[in-house]
Amino acid sequence: MAYASKLTTTDWNEEWKELQRRRGRFDDPAHWDARAKTFPTKHGSHSSYVDRFLALAAIRPGETVLDMGCGTGALATPLAQGGCKVVACDFSRGMLDAMEAEQRALGVKGVKVLQLSWADDWPAAGLGAKSVDVALASRSIATYDLGESLGKLTSTARRRACITLPCGPSPKIGRRLLQAAGLPERLGADFLYAFNILADQGINPEVSYIPSSRREVFASPEEALDHYRGLLDGGVDGIASEEKLEAVPGRLRAWLADELVQGPEGWVLREPLEVDWAFIAWDCAGR
Repeated sequence: MAYASKLTTTDWNEEWKELQRRRGRFDDPAHWDARAKTFPTKHGSHSSYVDRFLALAAIRPGETVLDMGCGTGALATPLAQGGCKVVACDFSRGMLDAMEAEQRALGVKGVKVLQLSWADDWPAAGLGAKSVDVALASRSIATYDLGESLGKLTSTARRRACITLPCGPSPKIGRRLLQAAGLPERLGADFLYAFNILADQGINPEVSYIPSSRREVFASPEEALDHYRGLLDGGVDGIASEEKLEAVPGRLRAWLADELVQGPEGWVLREPLEVDWAFIAWDCAGR
């Protein structure tokens, strides 16, 4: 007798959309334009995250690579320095400007820059079917329709697609931040949605894990408070009582008063937040 296992949902993408509606906050270019002023751009020495991501991505010499949500070029810059042709895309003009300024200073060539979002018309921007060898989205999937976004990566890449999504307590939030806010810990599930959506599309994705530190620089303590409050507002739905949520701003302010220190680049936490990322990759050939 055959038995069929039951999952908790029959449509992972629709459940993802509902999760985004409950979070009630989507990344917007203006936020990241402002953050670009203090966002790290010195990528000459790779972070352990970047080194691990590139090792897992297994990009071949001379391949054409789409870096979707490239930010200030943490991946795009070393890939171009290594001889790849890179199409670097982000919806934030500020991030792109910061990346281009650093690449000019380093003499980096071979990067095509596009201001592009997940929801935009990629073929109209020059990213048609099988237009690159490898499509990447590193810590940059801010999208309402995850199934559509993953499909865009698959259709654009000739050989391989690679992404990372958080697998910590909740998106972009480490356990220390939840503890500081007085909120209960919760395992994240964003990467599970991507895995199951891909599986529903007939794809067998591979999964690895990358431990990472989030070192964020702020222009002022007020900007830091607004940033971390925004992260919590978008990622703690249903995990705490109203009383605990009302106490969050005061607890965060007190925590930041002890944890923030001023350095040459701006205000930073004494110890960076730790966030683990799930690296998910799949074969795009023949799809």
